[in-house]
Amino acid sequence: MTTEKKETHPISKTEEWPTKHREGLTRRNFLILSAGTAACVSLGSLTYGCAKDATPPVAGYPIDADVYTTLKKTVQLSQSFSETIAPQDLQNISEYDTKGYGVWGDGGPLSPVRRTDIMSSGYDLPAGNHPSTLLRYFAVSDIHITDKESPSQLIYMQPLNEHGIEAAVTSVYSPTMLYTTHVLDAAVQTVNALHKMNRIDFGLSLGDTCNSTQYNELRWYIDVFDGKVINPSSGAHLGADTIDYQKPFKAAGLDPAIPWYQAIGNHDHFWLGSIPPDAGNLRRTCISNEVIALPNVLYRGSAIYDKTPPLYYMGVLDGATPTGAIIKAGKVGDPGFTSPPIVAADSNRRSLTKAQWRQEFFNTSSSPAGHGFNLVPPDQDEGFACYSFVPKSAIPIKVIVLDNTQRQDDGATSIHGRGFLDEARWEWLKDELKAGDEANQLMIIASHVPIGVAPHKSVLGGRDTYMDWFDNSDNPTSMQNAVTLAELIAELQSHPNLILWMAGHRHVNIVKAFVSDDASAPERGFWHVETSSLHDFPQQMRFFEINLNSDYTISIVTTNVDPAVKEGTPAWTARKYAVAAQQIVNTNLRPSYPSADPTLPAGLDPSVETTKAAMDTTINSYNAELLVELSPAMKAHLARTRGRS
Repeated sequence: MTTEKKETHPISKTEEWPTKHREGLTRRNFLILSAGTAACVSLGSLTYGCAKDATPPVAGYPIDADVYTTLKKTVQLSQSFSETIAPQDLQNISEYDTKGYGVWGDGGPLSPVRRTDIMSSGYDLPAGNHPSTLLRYFAVSDIHITDKESPSQLIYMQPLNEHGIEAAVTSVYSPTMLYTTHVLDAAVQTVNALHKMNRIDFGLSLGDTCNSTQYNELRWYIDVFDGKVINPSSGAHLGADTIDYQKPFKAAGLDPAIPWYQAIGNHDHFWLGSIPPDAGNLRRTCISNEVIALPNVLYRGSAIYDKTPPLYYMGVLDGATPTGAIIKAGKVGDPGFTSPPIVAADSNRRSLTKAQWRQEFFNTSSSPAGHGFNLVPPDQDEGFACYSFVPKSAIPIKVIVLDNTQRQDDGATSIHGRGFLDEARWEWLKDELKAGDEANQLMIIASHVPIGVAPHKSVLGGRDTYMDWFDNSDNPTSMQNAVTLAELIAELQSHPNLILWMAGHRHVNIVKAFVSDDASAPERGFWHVETSSLHDFPQQMRFFEINLNSDYTISIVTTNVDPAVKEGTPAWTARKYAVAAQQIVNTNLRPSYPSADPTLPAGLDPSVETTKAAMDTTINSYNAELLVELSPAMKAHLARTRGRS
């Protein structure tokens, strides 16, 4: 193997700019070594050490040698099944092979779609364009690291399918829950491999690190990035010596040259991303030895407060079985369920408050300490999770990391998955945008909840996605959103240096254009890019490259990346299960909801795209080059900074 020498550019001590265009992420295949570093650790009742009679050091899992992005090839699902598996039978993993589920192959390359939606009419890049790369970074979202043996889950709701809608909710049960730490480890190794090919400046994680606020879930997440030994079981640690998804393993860890930053998601501080943990004493249930009994909160979220019968024991996954069988689940009062099923309690399952979750990021060996939360303004309260940073001192780009999740004291009794800004966060955001304009900085907003893509139930025939912009006007005595969606978009459009809003949350790869409200000032438009989940198919990350074109426009090149899973490893099995879950449940990953953008008329949103029309619709990836017009003042500033007239 030969390695092409690449030109490097000073960025830390001078105001010199990179002027030579560096090539894209995928040039050729290359090998990457697995991180099987020896470790001497003690993990609860499981001890792994370096003493004479200790268990041998814990090894890691390699990724595949063929590391690529979707610019080279894609994951294409088989659509050939010998027999149908119903969505409520998703747990029947032993039937996947015989019935043809969990099969995929290599799809073709997914070329980027060049989009000029927010540019002046008729715009095209100049002939002989020679862009220079300002930033290159990765984004990952919705990892949902899961303690599958926790007694406080909603597993049974998916197979129960009481009202015919629950089986589609793979966030409460999917076989991928067995391997969440392994998928993240493979994703991190893939980032490291691509970094060796072409330097990555930083990483952003867009929230939902945990599945349900638990300390052990968050520790596993941080420890994967830190390259620690991961003990992915809890309680009695059943199967930890024999079952692949339960065995301790050595995570590779993110390359130390790549700093990573964190945003908060609704699952990080709401029980299962849905309910304030203090409601119904849910925090206690996480460390209990009794499996939780609940009504069907998927059908009616407020049922958690009144616990209207019937109630169901929600079950756990059996770590002693190769396929993680659902056990200890059933209707309260039925034979065998006249008393709560019992599990081994574990204090490491404790539910974290928002402030405790934020603080845990300071217990890390990777950089920076705090992973952004060290930059939270000191005058804000302890649960404030917003900050901004400048990735490269010589490049005028600022990243604004925004917590736009609901508050636990907002008075709402429905699922807490909506976008929300209280007064403190709203004022902070406006100040950050204003400061960015004044400092001649291009700006990127990174949040968990997207905007303008999930419509209110009033335009969906009463069907509620719980992902729209929070509107509590029906409860005037309760806490209100500090800003309407229309007001938010108007504020964003008033800051011409804002080029991109990036988010996760919906587990889809979708790109939307927010066009300027003034046709004579296209720089008031910005792009909105969603990144899918590592929990559900297509289990992808996104890479972003911010390029400055010869005419002082900006190109945002956004590319989906599949973790390079190696056959036979747990991460490979996780992909198999994610593929099978998609084939069985057939989740719509290309939603065409009525427009949720208040700046557009009623009807489908023409600015939303999810895949290139000619591509197989099962791929569900979207690569794009997004063109951005800059204001005359910003163009002049960039020209001066680079020493050009």
